[in-house]
Amino acid sequence: MTARPREGDSSQRVMNEENLEKEKGSETNRQEENHGPADSAPKSLQDMTKEELLDKLEEVRKESEKNYDLYLRSQAEIENLKKRNRRDREDWLKYSNESLIKDMLPSLDNLDKALAHADNETSVQALKEGVELTLKGLKDVLAKAGLEEVTARGEAFDPCFHEAVSQVEDDRAKPGTVVEELQKGYLLNKRLIRPAMVVVSKAGSSQSVDQGEAGTCKENH
Repeated sequence: MTARPREGDSSQRVMNEENLEKEKGSETNRQEENHGPADSAPKSLQDMTKEELLDKLEEVRKESEKNYDLYLRSQAEIENLKKRNRRDREDWLKYSNESLIKDMLPSLDNLDKALAHADNETSVQALKEGVELTLKGLKDVLAKAGLEEVTARGEAFDPCFHEAVSQVEDDRAKPGTVVEELQKGYLLNKRLIRPAMVVVSKAGSSQSVDQGEAGTCKENH
């Protein structure tokens, strides 16, 4: 036998459907409140009235002026940064050796004192000692800045660090040995800034010192 639906079940189902419709209506109202009705979507330019087009044009004009003002401000800031960096660079180049020069001032003072003693007819020995102390002070200052002498006398000739200006026969030294240093060479932080000018020994008139080929020396850093 087919069970007859009870009257209470039908009433309950009708109430549920009514509640569901109410909830859908409330949800639709909330969406319209939050987002506006569906027909409030942005209009295309073709659908706008003259007044709406004028309002849109005014809005775009204000936005354009705002962006242009930001552009001008950014350009001015960039120019200020360039000027400041240029000024800082000039100051750095102008005063980059300030610390080194300050360290060398005591050596200049010693030279002044040595010359003052010479004017007072002091002994040559005292003047020599003063110059030696001054030279030592200068070397110490420059050594702290990274300056280093190139070793030459008694060393094998090295075209990477030595510049041979002449050759002599010397039975006391092997051929290719530096026997005399005419001018000191220097390294700055392990980089050659001036080769040593030297005289090199040779075995006979038919032999000569290999000056090395260009590009064979690796730059020291």
